[in-house]
Amino acid sequence: DKATDPSIPEENWECIQRFCDQVNADTEGPSLAPRLLAHKIQSPQETEALHALTVLETCVNNCGERFHNEIAKFRFLNELIKVLSPKYYGTWSSEKVKSRVAEVIFSWTVWFPQEVKIRDAYQMLKKQGIVKEDPKVPEDKILPPPSPRPQNSIFDTDEEKSKLLARLLKSNHSEDLQAANRLIKSMIKEEQEKSARVSRRVSTVSEVSENVKRMDELLGNYRRQELCKSDQETLQTLFQRCEKLRPLLFRLASETVDDDEALGK
Repeated sequence: DKATDPSIPEENWECIQRFCDQVNADTEGPSLAPRLLAHKIQSPQETEALHALTVLETCVNNCGERFHNEIAKFRFLNELIKVLSPKYYGTWSSEKVKSRVAEVIFSWTVWFPQEVKIRDAYQMLKKQGIVKEDPKVPEDKILPPPSPRPQNSIFDTDEEKSKLLARLLKSNHSEDLQAANRLIKSMIKEEQEKSARVSRRVSTVSEVSENVKRMDELLGNYRRQELCKSDQETLQTLFQRCEKLRPLLFRLASETVDDDEALGK
C-alpha cells in the first residue's frame, strides 16, 4: 500500500525496495506479489496504477526467475489485458495507464523472447486492435534503480563498469544515456543470473542434506533390523536421487570458487 500510495506523486523507492525484499525473502512471495500488483494496476486512481506498474517493473528487474515465471502465465497477463480491454476496465482506465501497460507487455516480448504466452497475449492485443502499433520505448529512458542489491552485487564489485555507468549518467548527450540504459540492462541481467545461481545452489544443497539425513535414518534401522519393503523402496529412491544430484553439486561447486562460505556448505 505504501509503495503504491496515490497521495504521493513521486515513487517511494524505499518502500518499493522493501517490497522487493519481501518478495525475495518470502517463499510464497513470487506467486503472491503479482496478484497484489494486478489489483493495484487495475485501480481507478491513475497515480496508484502507475506506481504499481513501477513496482512491477522493479520486481521484474530484481526478483528473479520464479517471479518471471508467474508474470508469464496467462492468469497474470489476463489481469493486465483487462486494463486495456473495453470489455473490462479499458473504458475508464486513463490513456496514460493503458499506454504504460502496453509498453510493459511489449518490453517483455523483447526481454523474454522465450516466453510464448507473453508473445501470444501481445499478438492478440494487436489482432483485436486494442494495441494499434508497437510502443516506442525511449532508448534514453533510464530504468529504475535496481533493488534490492545483494551483498557483492555487480553494481558494487565491478568498479570499472560502475565508474563508466556513473560517467554516462552525468552526460547530457542522448547517445550516452542510451549507452547507460544498455549497460544497466546488461548489469541487471548479469545480477539476475548470479541470483538464480545462488538460489539453485541453496535449494540443491538443502535437498541433498534432507536426502542424506533420511538415508542415514533408514540405514541406522537397517543395521538393527530388516527394513520393510516400503522403506527399502524409499532408500533406493533416495540413493538414485543423490546419484543424480552428485554431478550437479560438482558443477555448483565449480561456479562457487570465489565464495568460501558457499563452497564450505
